[in-house]
Amino acid sequence: MQKDLTKGSLFGKMLQFAVPFLVACFLQTFYGMADLFITGQYNGAAAVSAVAVGSQVMHMLTVVIVGLAMGTTVCISLAVGARSGRECARFIGNSATLFSVFALILTVILLISTEGILKILSVPPQALGEARRYLIICFIGVPFITAYNVISSIFRGMGDTKSPMIFVAIAGLINVGFDYILIGPLGMGAAGAAAATVGSQAFSVVIALLFLMKGQEGAVMHRSDLIPDSRCMKRLLGIGVPVAFQEGLIQVSFLVITTIANSRGVDVAAAVGIVEKIISFLFLVPSSMLSTVSAVAAQNMGAGERERAKRALWYGIAVCVGTGAVVFVICQFAAEEIVGVFVTQEPEVVRLGGQYLRSYSLDCVIAGIQFCFSGFFSACGRSLYSFIHNITSIVLVRIPGAYLASVMFPATLYPMGLAAPMGSLLSSVICFFLYKKLVRDIEDPAETDIITENSANSTEGR
Repeated sequence: MQKDLTKGSLFGKMLQFAVPFLVACFLQTFYGMADLFITGQYNGAAAVSAVAVGSQVMHMLTVVIVGLAMGTTVCISLAVGARSGRECARFIGNSATLFSVFALILTVILLISTEGILKILSVPPQALGEARRYLIICFIGVPFITAYNVISSIFRGMGDTKSPMIFVAIAGLINVGFDYILIGPLGMGAAGAAAATVGSQAFSVVIALLFLMKGQEGAVMHRSDLIPDSRCMKRLLGIGVPVAFQEGLIQVSFLVITTIANSRGVDVAAAVGIVEKIISFLFLVPSSMLSTVSAVAAQNMGAGERERAKRALWYGIAVCVGTGAVVFVICQFAAEEIVGVFVTQEPEVVRLGGQYLRSYSLDCVIAGIQFCFSGFFSACGRSLYSFIHNITSIVLVRIPGAYLASVMFPATLYPMGLAAPMGSLLSSVICFFLYKKLVRDIEDPAETDIITENSANSTEGR
């Protein structure tokens, strides 16, 4: 199960890690869309609206959970790089304890807050009952959703992205099958979509646990590893919490921009909504590079291969900028056609969406830079750096830029679409200076660094 990312062709190792991760993201996006599609085949607007709203809430929760689990990925990668099976097992055990408690507390809070969440989201009265049932079922399944994502983060920490890809594929097939049975013949509507999602995640968790127990190489767990260790917990949370807050704030900023668009009328709201979904799909490449850089750099940092870790960052940036440039050029020539795939009977929505996509697509080139820096910062135990540059970008550029463009240019969406890439540009500039500071810290023997500390402690288990 463990994969050594510290030797051999660096770019080749990165591709071996990134491609299965990217495929898994595509599959997860696909079966997430299947819920909405199948619900629409058997139900009316109320059920479809309920699934759309509910899935948005669950996506936000999942993103935060994945962000928090970044601490698990990085800490395990450092231990694997340092060839410390004992340290690796300790982080796996402490992660299991941490996220078990977290999932139970989160489930209780969410169930108590269901009505408040529905009110904040202004769910249409016709869809209120369906949305309530959808969220309650999904909230009950939060322990399975958390377990699935944490186990996947453990595999990624060990350099293995093929196993999580298998888990996603199995979960997707089961989800689609359950959808057709529960939503179709059994007529459960939105509740059926939620039950299918939770059921498929639960099944994939069982399979993932079997993989994990059979595939542990040099990281044999003992019961004592499940006992909370203050040092392990501090590292897991020190890396994961800033990333989780960062991801949560990014999702909130998307909601704020959506609210700004909604205030300009239904055509603008529809255009912005469609383009946001297109962009989220196109951002799967930068997202996969973020995880790739974090895991590869962390293993190499743990092994003392700092120059190789830094090269992983620049390789990741090169891939993101290259693929982003191709996407940007395509969008300049085919923006309306791309938007038109999602809406055929609304020419004004297609026109406005084309404007928004043309400018927003520039973010596909720039955002990958700050994504890769964020992955590298997390690998070095400095995930707070990622939080700093993201919150600065959101507060100073993304939200105010979208608002000002909306007010100053009411006849077009092109300027509003520039808010995101301009925010990413600011993030990238901040990242460069933070990177220079980090490199100085790493190379200064007088500095106490989390990486050095981890490598030293990890020798206990060699």
